[in-house]
Amino acid sequence: MAKTVLHDVLQAGVEEGASDWHFREGKNVSIRISGNLAEIEFLSPADFLDKAIPQLMSAEKVERFHRSGDADFAFLEDGVGRFRGNLHRERGRLALSLRHVKGRVPPLADLGLPETVHTLAEGIRGIVFVTGITGSGKSTTLARMVEHMNETQQRHIITIEDPIEYSFEDRNCVIEQREIGLDTISFESALVHVLRQDPDVIVIGEMRDRTTFETALTAAETGHLVLTTLHTNNASQSIMRILDLYAQAERESVRRSLSASLNAIVCQRLIPRQDGRGQIPAVEILINTPIVAKLIYENRLDKLPNAIDGGMEDGMVSFNRSLYRLIKSGTISEKEGMDASNNPEQLRMNLSGIFLDTDKGSIISEG
Repeated sequence: MAKTVLHDVLQAGVEEGASDWHFREGKNVSIRISGNLAEIEFLSPADFLDKAIPQLMSAEKVERFHRSGDADFAFLEDGVGRFRGNLHRERGRLALSLRHVKGRVPPLADLGLPETVHTLAEGIRGIVFVTGITGSGKSTTLARMVEHMNETQQRHIITIEDPIEYSFEDRNCVIEQREIGLDTISFESALVHVLRQDPDVIVIGEMRDRTTFETALTAAETGHLVLTTLHTNNASQSIMRILDLYAQAERESVRRSLSASLNAIVCQRLIPRQDGRGQIPAVEILINTPIVAKLIYENRLDKLPNAIDGGMEDGMVSFNRSLYRLIKSGTISEKEGMDASNNPEQLRMNLSGIFLDTDKGSIISEG
């Protein structure tokens, strides 16, 4: 009965274009549509989640929840679609958050992402970070990159995910998807062995700790392409997050390695579309050019935004440039663009037709 009710709630939400559902015992269900939360007329009975959860999660995931108080999982609801979930407690009661995962990986144009994303997936070695807050579309962008390789190249791709969101069918690539708790006990365990499994590409669902980063770095340094995500807002913050994993005395060595192995950082923020048809990403793309590598090695991270502004010829995009294009095309409103901008005054100048050139030579020589 609980599973049938859940099916109906999810189906109704999907038909309305919902991306997320939030269930709490004794509360109405909340859903998120185009970034906005709204309540629906369904009260979660006290035993609703207790009855539904065993039908959605494996016994191992249920055991993990009882041990730690949290558990991530994914499931396929017949006739509705695939969902990613997190079971947790709030004020001593069960709570469940679900996100709808599209059954197929959308084309690049449908995602509103630049062609540079595909170009980065064609790299032979190095690390590509896709970053943003929770719900910004990082997993979908990674999936798009994997699917592009699957469509155009012959590679052995190993993904390590918690949980698996998109399922891939081999086309030109051999794709192995390993789920934490089902195929391996932990990210750390999977990463210890992954380099012995002859991968060309390693996809790490989330860069969680120092061990994960060091394995990714070793893989990149030994000729593998690594794709992964970080919960950071921009390129500079992404580098700082990695450095924060290390003691001060170790950071110069880390910067040297990162400056040599980094391919790119793609940061994204979802902005509501002006036509009300969902959200579209604004992106910041940092490409590791010689200038960028020098700035990272010399710890001049405050100059990275200038390098991005001056790197259009190299495929770099600043958030403001991305927002400018979305506003000018009528895709998003000027207000939404200003609210999302790191530098609204500069964006206002751009919209007025004023652009300040950034000289590459000055980026290197300053400081």
